[in-house]
Order: sequence, then structure tokens, then C-alpha cells
Amino acid sequence: MSRFNQQDNLIGQSNNFLEVLEQISQIAPLSKPVLIIGERGTGKELVAARLHYLSKRWEQDYLKLNCAALNENLLETELFGYDSGAFTGASKKHEGRFERANQGTLFLDEIANTSGLIQEKLLRVVEYGEFERVGGSRTIKTDVRLVAATNEDLPSLAESGEFRADLLDRLAFDVITLPPLRERQEDIMILAENFAINMARELEFELFSGFTEKAKRAMLDYHWPGNIRELKNVVERSVYRCNNPHLPVHDLVVDPFESPYRPTGRVKTRDRMPESTLDNTSLSSSQPANTAPIEQSTVQQGQAVNNNASDQPLTASSLKFPVSLKALSQGYEVDLITTALANCQFNQKKTAEALGLTYHQLRGYLKKYNLLDGSQNDEE
Repeated sequence: MSRFNQQDNLIGQSNNFLEVLEQISQIAPLSKPVLIIGERGTGKELVAARLHYLSKRWEQDYLKLNCAALNENLLETELFGYDSGAFTGASKKHEGRFERANQGTLFLDEIANTSGLIQEKLLRVVEYGEFERVGGSRTIKTDVRLVAATNEDLPSLAESGEFRADLLDRLAFDVITLPPLRERQEDIMILAENFAINMARELEFELFSGFTEKAKRAMLDYHWPGNIRELKNVVERSVYRCNNPHLPVHDLVVDPFESPYRPTGRVKTRDRMPESTLDNTSLSSSQPANTAPIEQSTVQQGQAVNNNASDQPLTASSLKFPVSLKALSQGYEVDLITTALANCQFNQKKTAEALGLTYHQLRGYLKKYNLLDGSQNDEE
């Protein structure tokens, strides 16, 4: 239990938080799967750890994996392992998380981002406790307590076909829904003082003098979209900026980017520029001067295509040759994707469905054209 106590930051005394703690204590001794639902920064990983260390498996391995951090192929090999020769470079077998977590607990964060293939294999493990490594034929038995977490509405995703309903039925033996910090008003100052004292200790202050009434009121009135994680960052930053152990913290630094000199434009380095832009740059620098009007004409026509895409279909007769086919095609793809994102309220899963793509195919296009910064709704 010592490993858990060192990192246990489940602090609070509000009624809705105490109800969560009671639910955790009730379900922890069982080996059934548990689903944790909550907004970002509400402490889903801490709840998963508490479930493990309060269970009979507390002396066994507790492994964690963020499903959103890996693509489908990497996630499959990381979860289920692979045999020697399964693919190029697989010189020896690799044990996956399910194999290594045998007799222990496996925590899968962002489970809503898994593909249909991964969900199908997860269902078999949860249902029968068995799986095969990638490239292998031998069935491996495992006894793992699965804890999954997400900030998505899984029942709605299952209803729309974006998440397997049978897997959801198996995972949701019990569901722990974490209240956001704005619904835990009594806990805000308790958490803030705990974070501030720890930060003062890290800064080697001889004491922490507390918060002024203005700072307390600001914390209680703020809506905390990032929940406990955001509160921790704000408090630690404010204590550090105050830099005087004998003065109470008066000013909260909520937005560290706030400055009259904050740049408003955006500068892209070459590795972050779309391929079409790089191609145009390379062509303009390598071709003779008399070819420049051709490239500029292509860009202008590409802009005209994007502007008129919703009015009438593009025909070859409307173009003035010579043109760059690659630049025109990429310009049309960018416009189509950005329009679809806007129509789907920047929900990437819905956008992929609207374009007839898989979620991971859409992510590939967003990375290719550097469109990820403006379409993060599915990632938070």
C-alpha cells in the first residue's frame, strides 16, 4: 500500500466526492471490470490506482496505457504482444500488457479512441480471459482486472456505432462518474492549500502564508475547465511567482500566456508546413524566373476552386493551363476536410464518418496538412 499512499491525491470532503470514494471502496475487492468516466483533469488515473491498491491484487503488477497515444498497429502489439517473425524487425517475441499484467490490474485510458479491431480483441479478453499474440497462433490465458477510462459519452458512441455495444456491456459492470471541480466547491480551497504547501516545500520556503481573500474568491468563482489539474498548475505557479513565504498569495496567474507582447500571428517551420506549400517553395526557388507565373496562376486557381467548391463542381475547362495537379488536389482536400470539420462541430469521429474515412485515416490527413491544432475536440 505504500506505493499508493505516496501518490494518493484523492482529497476532498464534498458529498459527491465522498460518494465516489465509497463506490470505489465497494467495487475495489472484486475482479470485475470498471469504467471510469470524467472530464479531463478530474483524477481518473488516481481512481484507477486506488481501485488496484485497495483490491486483493495490490501486490501484483499495475500497468497503465493511454490508448490515444498509439496508432492501431502499435496499440495492438503493445496490448497483446507479438511473436518472433510477426513482422519485419520482430526478431524475438514481445509480451504485451495483458500478458505482463497477469494476476494484476491493467488501466486503459482514453478507451473511446480504440479502433474496431482493438475493441473486438478486448471483448474476447474481457469475456474469456484469452488472446493470441500478433503473428501467433497459440492461445494465451490471462487473469487481468481491466479498468478503463474516458471523457466521452460511451453509450451515445455505442448507439451511433462508433463503439462496440457488447464491449461496453462487459466493461460497464460498474461505472464511476467523477464530478468536475466546479461541482465540488467545498474542496477547492482544501486542494489549493494542499498544492500550495507542497509547492512551498519544493521551493524550500520555511512556511506558506496562505491566500488573501481576493485570491480565495477568485478560485471559488472560476469555472475550472481543466479541473484539478488546472487548479494544481495555477496554485503552484502563483506560489512560485509570489516568491515570498511571509506574504500570502494575492494574485492568481491563471493564464501564463497573458502578455501585451503575446504574438498574434503564427510562424510555421518547414517540418510543420503542408507538403503543397513546401513543393511550391521548392519549385519557385529551383525553376527559372519565367516559370513563376505558372505556379502563381496555379495557386490562384486553387484558391478559386476552394472558394467556389460549394457553388458548382470543378471542371477542367475552367482552368488555365499549365497547372500543378498536386497543388490543386491538395488544396481541394484541405478545403473539403476543413468544411467537414466545421459542419461536424470539429468532432473528428463524426467528420471521419461524414467523409467515409476511418478515424485513423482522418487523423493521417490532419497530420499531413497540419490541421490538428484547430480540431482538438475529440482529443480532450
